[in-house]
Amino acid sequence: MESHPNVLAVQAALENADARTHDGGTPRTVVFDEGVHTAAAAAAALGVEVGQIANSLIFDADGEPLLVLTSGAHRVDTRKVAAALGVAKLGRATPEFVRAHTGQAIGGVAPLGHPKPVRTLVDTALAQYPEIWAAGGVPQVVFPITYAELLRVTGGTATEVA
Repeated sequence: MESHPNVLAVQAALENADARTHDGGTPRTVVFDEGVHTAAAAAAALGVEVGQIANSLIFDADGEPLLVLTSGAHRVDTRKVAAALGVAKLGRATPEFVRAHTGQAIGGVAPLGHPKPVRTLVDTALAQYPEIWAAGGVPQVVFPITYAELLRVTGGTATEVA
């Protein structure tokens, strides 16, 4: 899995951004034997709180992709997000839409490593954790990062999304 093109793109993006973990190291991907398709499954596999999992959700915002990185303990309030962004229509994206804009499949969408930048919102609830975990481009891979670094490397906007 470490050699999957999506994982390599994510690792390269982390290195190019000089991303750092909570202890100052470079984030390295962790590979599971099987995909972790829910925040609860990822948290259990890592031995962390479900809130530390940064779910990567792609929405169709008036035809443009919007990536919302939300705490695994939350559900995105699409009405609230749409109103905050001034978007008329905000809905879950189709698998084809997600792949077209990220190069990745639902269940493994990473916060970075996409063919081109995607507008990104980062849940403020993630800020309470010294370390958070995000998908690494495929469902079997995750990586650790801090909230501040996640904001920086994605160019994301800190937003209350729940």
